[in-house]
Amino acid sequence: MEGKPQDWPEYKGSWVLLVLKLSLRAASNPRLAVDLLRLVWAFRRPRWFLVPPFLPVPPAEYRRWRMYTAYGDDRAVPPIEDVIRFARWRREVMHL
Repeated sequence: MEGKPQDWPEYKGSWVLLVLKLSLRAASNPRLAVDLLRLVWAFRRPRWFLVPPFLPVPPAEYRRWRMYTAYGDDRAVPPIEDVIRFARWRREVMHL
């Protein structure tokens, strides 16, 4: 579809909904908020501040590869509990 970023297919709404749900959960749980912020920061694109939309998010290719290896579909959107569990695991195992 012309004018639509190639790396944001029809799943875009689901990613937006995931971020919204995670934000709401983080607002009521400061420890989770810190875990999620550290997770986002760790996976940010190098020199993210030079590439539109100027957000510290992972490169689309990396995100698609991670979704394919985890869920068998490069357009998958992870369940909120998987993201929360991974963020907590990362803190506990990696001592972050």
